[in-house]
Amino acid sequence: MNSITDSAATALQLIISFDAGLLAIVSRSLSVSAAACLIACGLGLVLGAWLGVARFAGRDAVLTLLNTFLAVPSVVVGLLVYLLLSRSGPLGYLGWLFSFKAMVMAQALLVLPVVTALTRQAVEDAERVHGEQLQSIGARPLLRSLLLAWDERYALLTVLIASFGRAVSEVGAVMLVGGNIDGFTRVMTTAIALETSKGDLPLALGLGLILLGVVLLLNVLIALLRRWRERSESVDRGSDAKSRLLVLGA
Repeated sequence: MNSITDSAATALQLIISFDAGLLAIVSRSLSVSAAACLIACGLGLVLGAWLGVARFAGRDAVLTLLNTFLAVPSVVVGLLVYLLLSRSGPLGYLGWLFSFKAMVMAQALLVLPVVTALTRQAVEDAERVHGEQLQSIGARPLLRSLLLAWDERYALLTVLIASFGRAVSEVGAVMLVGGNIDGFTRVMTTAIALETSKGDLPLALGLGLILLGVVLLLNVLIALLRRWRERSESVDRGSDAKSRLLVLGA
């Protein structure tokens, strides 16, 4: 067998045997991304829903800035967080640099624009369809945003899953602010980069396969949610049609 085949076989063995070092890295990576998404989604869903219905001076500038943040490289976000948390930075007194909290902060800032922008688009599209009806019954912007966000809950669940995928596959920001310290801040993406540079391909391949599996699972969940949404909408349309027939029959 060649070296690639040997490395792949060893990688599979690490996964099958539940290697402690590999599982620790995977667990840490998932924990960081989950915490970051929880924070980013809590803020992004509210802000995005509000932006979807609010109309104010400078809104276009805010949306342009938000869309710009979508294209900001992760290393730039990591640099910003590094400067904030460094000893000479405004948040240096917290002592978070090269820690779990710093990585969560970096990933949350990276994911926040994604959640906000996608939520805003979903709610704004729903506003075009149902906005006038809600305004006719006196619903204020805040109430409209909440009602429309609930109506688009399946789409927003897809946003949450996609944001987790964005976070868990990120490498630049967590590398800068976490330091890739073994046993403390090493996550899947940073470990893959380090182990590959060291020539330890089995561990890198093992982590890569698990990361691919996580991303595949997220995409399967998104596909299932889309089917669930389509079925729910078809059932709702069928119920509405049946109601209209009953009214006409009466």
